[in-house]
Amino acid sequence: MKLLFAFLLLATVAQAQVKKKLTTKAPLEKMPVVTAPNGIKCYAVIIDGDTIPVVYLRKPVYCEDKRTFNNFVQRMRYNRLVHNIKIALPYAKIAGKKMKEYNTLLVNVKSEEEKHRVMKKVEDEMRKEFEKDLKNLTITQGRLLLKLIDRETGNTSYTLVKELRGKMSATFWQALAIVFGNDLKAKYEPDGDDKQVEEIVQLIERGRI
Repeated sequence: MKLLFAFLLLATVAQAQVKKKLTTKAPLEKMPVVTAPNGIKCYAVIIDGDTIPVVYLRKPVYCEDKRTFNNFVQRMRYNRLVHNIKIALPYAKIAGKKMKEYNTLLVNVKSEEEKHRVMKKVEDEMRKEFEKDLKNLTITQGRLLLKLIDRETGNTSYTLVKELRGKMSATFWQALAIVFGNDLKAKYEPDGDDKQVEEIVQLIERGRI
């Protein structure tokens, strides 16, 4: 019974197994092989007298609770948040991809003059490609985009503007953003204020919504 229960538990800890290596001193090939009630054989470890199966998954398995709402208004707010994230997230993904490309490009740039020339080219390309679309974002979508850019790049929008245009320009745009209720220095907090946003982003990335 304990062995069967352990198999059921695997579904709930699958994601953690992917991120964390097995903390046992015994090499996999030296572990005992056990047979489950359904006939499946696998490696196992003995912990406090209990036999725990060791199964390596090729892909993480996610367990999701069915979302419930207390009322119609709560449901509508959630749906609106999902809608806004779906609009802002692709731009943040592009920002993350572009940043990796430009960082690779700048590796061999030695002079500050050449660096500024490359960054100006980057800015012009981004402006030409996305300025029209970004102007159509609502204030809420823009605020989400700032947070999601930090999620995808590991840098706040203030830091990115500072890299592109310098500290004075970044300070100016930060002041202007604050006037309109935004903050270029806003950090993404997936375990704090942005927990629900992170949950929605993960659902979108897995094609669940």
